[in-house]
Amino acid sequence: MRMRPTVLLGAVLLAAASGTVACSGSGSGSASSAFDPQNCQGGTLTVLNQGGLNEFDPARLYTSGGGALPTLVYRTLTTRQRVPGEPGTRPVPDLATDLGTPSDNARTWKYTLKDGLKFSDGTPITAADVKYGIERSFSPDLPGGAPYLHDWLIGGADYKGPYTGGELKSIETPDARTIIFRLRRPHGDFPYLATATQFAPVPRAKDTGVKYKNAPVSSGPYTVEKYEQGRKLILARNPHWSRAVDTQRLACPDRIEVTSGLDKTVINQRLVSGTGADAKAITTDTTVGPEQLARLDGDRRLAGRVARGVFGETKYLAFDPTRKPFDDVRVRQAFAYAINRQSVVNAVGGTALASPATTFLPEDKAFGHRPHDHFPAGAAGNPAKARELLAQAGHPNGLTAELTFPNTDAGGYGPKVAAAVQDALKQAGITVRQQPLGEEDYRTITGKPATQPPLTLQSWGADWPAGGPFLIPIFDGRQILRDGGNFNLAQLDDPAVNREIDAISRLTDLDRAAPRWGALDAEIAKKALLVPLYHPRTVVLYGKDVKNAYIDRWRGWYDVSMVSVR
Repeated sequence: MRMRPTVLLGAVLLAAASGTVACSGSGSGSASSAFDPQNCQGGTLTVLNQGGLNEFDPARLYTSGGGALPTLVYRTLTTRQRVPGEPGTRPVPDLATDLGTPSDNARTWKYTLKDGLKFSDGTPITAADVKYGIERSFSPDLPGGAPYLHDWLIGGADYKGPYTGGELKSIETPDARTIIFRLRRPHGDFPYLATATQFAPVPRAKDTGVKYKNAPVSSGPYTVEKYEQGRKLILARNPHWSRAVDTQRLACPDRIEVTSGLDKTVINQRLVSGTGADAKAITTDTTVGPEQLARLDGDRRLAGRVARGVFGETKYLAFDPTRKPFDDVRVRQAFAYAINRQSVVNAVGGTALASPATTFLPEDKAFGHRPHDHFPAGAAGNPAKARELLAQAGHPNGLTAELTFPNTDAGGYGPKVAAAVQDALKQAGITVRQQPLGEEDYRTITGKPATQPPLTLQSWGADWPAGGPFLIPIFDGRQILRDGGNFNLAQLDDPAVNREIDAISRLTDLDRAAPRWGALDAEIAKKALLVPLYHPRTVVLYGKDVKNAYIDRWRGWYDVSMVSVR
């Protein structure tokens, strides 16, 4: 799909003049005519989070549109449009001059870098730096990034990164400003993929391998002053950045201080009280708690500091069908019938924060959502039907299974959801042994088919607003990565599914593609390879001195690059 580039900053300035920057159907913030993006720079923004700092290498981050915090340090060829509402679901140029020039039926994409681009050390950003940044994301030492390029690029499936595998010849840099990608098959939505952090430039001479995340060279408005894995991230202004070379980020605060590892209750209490630095605080991973939800209707001042939105995301129970007992579809179906979705929704805060899911695709026409429920369990589950299927599968007395999940509730699929799943399965005669893991161990172990547990809690969010990035990494057999960074946990390699993925991917008309993604989702669901649990809803607080805080439609959270503090 080819789109015309948009000059974003001008749009933001015009919107600010009418007082509409932070108001949209997807959420609202502290929008008012008092917010002036021309004079918003200064101050320190505080970010209070539960998790999210266990990785900061652009190769290992799985973010689209630049993510929330990574986009402050890493610019990419394209990025999301920095406006609220539906226009914020579109890509725009970032390092590149446009959204790319396709040829050979969208098998080849050519980009030209803008003039005047510099790293935080003052050296020019070149096409070779972008190429190298992408190549290092193929290294088995740096797993976890978006898997698409392994399949899309010619030679990508066998390439092992620049440390041992030389260069990837399907990425060409004929001069310092030109980069060309040669794909195995047509992909009209390549401009969306080019928003991933793997497209951030990395200077080869400054690459420190697995230690690069500790002191990366910035291409964005901020540099990393301090990084403590899992605990602290302090960002300071990049002296070689300006709005003259970056029209996609306002970058208002002079400093941004992120603290991770906090309790959800503590975060919300600090945001409500808003004393000291907390008056200038936001969170990028913590929804409001029951106490704050109960207060919103009666506290107008607090209600004025809430942003709401919906993001294309699904929390689900994943099986490894190559492992017993999940090699029997009747066992997988039994789990699907046994799940009590209402208890899962209650565990994460109720209907204000979650809606029960029976489809993998989110309930949004942009994804091609088609309603279906092949194993109807109702709101509270159907343990009788589950027991019947288990008996048919040779387990008349039930069975025991180990459930692996992250040891934090920050992502919405941790201990609380695990407990709700455990209780529901118990009603069907299934004994669940809990196996919580630290976030980094969890990602590493579940990302390799050889070490992947047979039953895990998972989360999947849209890489861009379409059905393809929801279904391709999870169900395309050519996306299976044996060395790490694998997301096709079912290890499904069905030729019919792969062919349909290719057929839909060739379509550049998203209105035609969307219903076919929905139909494919419904067809795959018959295999019971996973159990959808819920779709999250975003309700978040921000400090009283925070301005222009809105929920963007691409990711369903604050666009930190557009937030300012008084």
